[in-house]
Amino acid sequence: MERVCFTFDIYDGMVAEYEKRHDEIWPELVDALKECGFTNYTIFRRGLTAVGYLEAVPSKAVAFEKLSHYEVNGKWAKWFEEVIVNLTDGKGNLLELKEIWRLEE
Repeated sequence: MERVCFTFDIYDGMVAEYEKRHDEIWPELVDALKECGFTNYTIFRRGLTAVGYLEAVPSKAVAFEKLSHYEVNGKWAKWFEEVIVNLTDGKGNLLELKEIWRLEE
């Protein structure tokens, strides 16, 4: 299992729409995420900045590779182009945050 934390910005004036779309998330996308190995997926927001946290089994590379083959993922990403400013860098890499510390039980 690999932990992933990432950040992105939401266009000014689109916060309510961003949240509405997640309130109505497509069940087939949720199924695809689970089938690809994504667990404990949460998105937080402060102002126009969003932070996502997920766990990927067995790894983020495997989970994202699997997800890339699902048509619903591409449709969801396209639908959010008018809402999300920058989910990835210029090379297509997720804007990840580096893990510094964690408390484990």
